[in-house]
Amino acid sequence: MATPTHSLSAPKKPFFDLFYPLRRWIDSVEMKQPKIAHIICRLIPCTCPFERDITFFGRILFHIPPLCKLNPLYAEFVSLRLKALTYLSDVCGEDVNKYIC
Repeated sequence: MATPTHSLSAPKKPFFDLFYPLRRWIDSVEMKQPKIAHIICRLIPCTCPFERDITFFGRILFHIPPLCKLNPLYAEFVSLRLKALTYLSDVCGEDVNKYIC
């Protein structure tokens, strides 16, 4: 039986990540104060505010993609917002529906 010539491994990461220290710092943030968690939930939007369809007379002329995906720290900010939401709901017992889109 022949062995496959391709591998399903993850794509290789760049040799040097300039944002690695900042990524590590954001990932290590722990929620300890409800006030800070509320601020984080208000500052980080649940959806990208820049994504738009430009229409003219009911026809879509072009689509502006979510520019948030170009942010090199996008995943870390979304993770931080999720930490804040879970802290508020699980630890503080607050209703977080006002922060969910």
